[in-house]
Amino acid sequence: MEQHAKPLYQVVSEAILRQIKSGELKPNDRLPSESELCELHSAGRNTVRRALSKLVDEGCLKTIPGLGTFVEDSRLTKTAEYLIGLTQEMRLHEKEVTSRVLEAKLISADPFLTRHLRVQLGAEVVFLYRVRQMDGEPVAIERAYLPHALCPGILKFDFSKQSLYETLSNVYQQRPYRAEQEIEAGLATEEVARLLNLTQPAVVLVFHRETRLENDEIIEYVDSELRADRFRFYTNLRLQSASDESTFRRLPVSHAQVSEE
Repeated sequence: MEQHAKPLYQVVSEAILRQIKSGELKPNDRLPSESELCELHSAGRNTVRRALSKLVDEGCLKTIPGLGTFVEDSRLTKTAEYLIGLTQEMRLHEKEVTSRVLEAKLISADPFLTRHLRVQLGAEVVFLYRVRQMDGEPVAIERAYLPHALCPGILKFDFSKQSLYETLSNVYQQRPYRAEQEIEAGLATEEVARLLNLTQPAVVLVFHRETRLENDEIIEYVDSELRADRFRFYTNLRLQSASDESTFRRLPVSHAQVSEE
């Protein structure tokens, strides 16, 4: 038998984990039987059981008595009904939230930003470019633009640790109230794939959002890409009524209301 520098059960568990991360094994997929895994990895039954037990303990697999072992669905379920910052949403799911700030600076509004932020051409705009991490894994990229006049000096805060929405609400009394948001599927660019540790070609969820205050001023425009294998969305639907016609004509733009904290 080939000699390994590490215990064989660990070699087996790492091989299964690679299949999960590559997408070869998807959430809720059933793993081969123990005997099949033994043959596949040239390992004994006790070794395979120990490898599976390790992955179950780490939250990568789940065992259902009488049915077998399945890939755990570790995707974060996001609601499409309420406007809530990604930091707060991850905390609600008891995930560790960190960010890597790639850029944080003031820029001048170009025609694109004047249209989305309703500011004058050349006005000062806060640009915050971050990679969002869930339990240490990069899962989203955000490029946020904010009118500097509504949050002067905000770049002094450390947004690798702090929540942008909490800072706006608690420091500047500028509480995000509602948003118009578009979601579409797209292929990750080379830069996005590199930042999110994706192998191309890879599909990401692309978001474009205008966030408003209660007085209807726009506080933020954000472009973001989320890993499609780390998020799923939940919403409540109701039958269209005549009073909803103006809203439905605007699809795919959706309206979201901020949740009370």
